Amino acid sequence: MRIALFVTCLADTLFPDVGKSTTALLERLGHRVEFPEAQTCCGRYVETFEHYDVVVAPSGSCVGSIRHQHAMVARRYGDEKLARRAEAVAGRTFELSQLLIDVLRMEDVGAYYPHRVTYHPTCHSLRLLRVGDRPLRLLRHVAGLDLVELPDADVCCGFGGTFAVKNADTSTAMLADKMRNVLNTRAEVCAAGDSSCLMHIGGGLSRLRAGVRTVHLAEILASTQDAIFEPKGRGAAWTEERGTSGGRRRRSEGGVGRRAGPRRRAENRA
Repeated sequence: MRIALFVTCLADTLFPDVGKSTTALLERLGHRVEFPEAQTCCGRYVETFEHYDVVVAPSGSCVGSIRHQHAMVARRYGDEKLARRAEAVAGRTFELSQLLIDVLRMEDVGAYYPHRVTYHPTCHSLRLLRVGDRPLRLLRHVAGLDLVELPDADVCCGFGGTFAVKNADTSTAMLADKMRNVLNTRAEVCAAGDSSCLMHIGGGLSRLRAGVRTVHLAEILASTQDAIFEPKGRGAAWTEERGTSGGRRRRSEGGVGRRAGPRRRAENRA
């Protein structure tokens, strides 16, 4: 299947491994991933992606905006033609877990991730997109992964974009509750499907020196016995090392990765 990747602003500027992992996962499953060079923020989405049959984004928040806000905004300003175009492309745009389960009909993607993991369902994915248990169904099929339930999982982490800036004290209190629940699971990794929430939770955990890492769902699902994603900080990337069987294994050791990201892949195809 030909799938267009909408990488999102945060993945493009701060968390490129999320985009790389999404691409690696889908290509491993036999699909062709394309990266439209004209893409920017989801605010300029329709004209870039309306020519693709399927679009994936590793963000429930961004897909939620595309699905539920674009047509509404167009109609508010009296542009019915644009609203209909927005609705058409929104119907072909999927968050990663939606794409894998609803479109590709897969729950076991052949991933391997030997860590104790807890999962935070982000607000937009849970309430706006209603992805339900799709991410958990995918994680339950990851070999080696010990999935532990997060107490009060459906409670917001306190980020909410500008909410964290405009209501800093409330946001900090909500984050403290979320971190306490994460730490109570004794998980090594807190996973989620949105880099924004992971940035918020990860920032708090790093200040506590808690030893718990935040990892995007795509990074876990892209991991295999030959390519395990092991974040070593903000600059984590994929590198290679010898495995115990003598084959080459990729691990993330920080610094510049060897695996080309979506933009580089598109350049290589040109």
